[in-house]
Amino acid sequence: MRRKAGSGTFVCAPLQPEPHEFGLLIADLGDGEILEPICQGMARAGESRHQALLWGNVSASAKSKEQQALELCRYFISRKVSGVFFAPVELTERKDQINIEIATELDRAGIPVVLLDRCIYHFPDRSHYDLVGIDNVRAGIKITQEVLNAGCRRPAFIYRPGSAPTAAARATGYREALWRKNLVPEPGLVLELDPSDVNALKRFMRAARPDAFVCANDFTAGQLMHSAMALGLQIPDDLCVVGFDDVKYANLLPVPLTTVRQPCADIGAAAITAMLQRLERPAITGRDILLDFRIVVRQSVHAKK
Repeated sequence: MRRKAGSGTFVCAPLQPEPHEFGLLIADLGDGEILEPICQGMARAGESRHQALLWGNVSASAKSKEQQALELCRYFISRKVSGVFFAPVELTERKDQINIEIATELDRAGIPVVLLDRCIYHFPDRSHYDLVGIDNVRAGIKITQEVLNAGCRRPAFIYRPGSAPTAAARATGYREALWRKNLVPEPGLVLELDPSDVNALKRFMRAARPDAFVCANDFTAGQLMHSAMALGLQIPDDLCVVGFDDVKYANLLPVPLTTVRQPCADIGAAAITAMLQRLERPAITGRDILLDFRIVVRQSVHAKK
């Protein structure tokens, strides 16, 4: 309602929120399956109806994810976007330097940042940005308890070279689950390994004799499962395997995978809310916005005889 002296009272259309243009800085969008549904959740969120989400353009000359990420960063700065949703680069040699360089350039441009899934710093350090994801330590505890409750007593934790900081957080949860079972975590059972390297896996199996693998994500679990089968190991009779993410192929592996399901669409919607709150209150302390997850039990774990 609006009143004007001498004219009366009028019913006015509600004011529409000022539209914003946000950049999605995800150089490795096609490399993993959780980021696409997170982005879909952002696009479908009710609060995103008056926002524009820019996926960015990467030139054909970009030769690496690192170059692509820097190009996207500078493209969004040139567009003067209202904010950037950033999934830090992983699985590259210079990922740490590139992620910090990107964050620094966005800070200098005065562009707010919301991190998706992972931080730019090694766990347990954190940046000053909002981060939207799950509690990876608690998830690590819960998924490790699946193999411990099945009777496994020598589970190993495996992650790929160059993994995101979420892997270290999940490994912390793995260790905590062992302590809670009165088992002492052995340093040699937490390892960085290419899970597709059959010979490396064979050497590790002979040396460490694990009875289960807690894998940092489903992609790692899938590759490890194939390598273990190539060595003649039966899953889950000889080796239980669990993962994180519940990507599409987790149920399509030779042995369907027990895993942690991330609420990807809800993470996307929460990221939109976090960005709008950050624009309204830019001085608030950086937040970890952690959504709940679910353990999905399949055939890759069963009780030991």
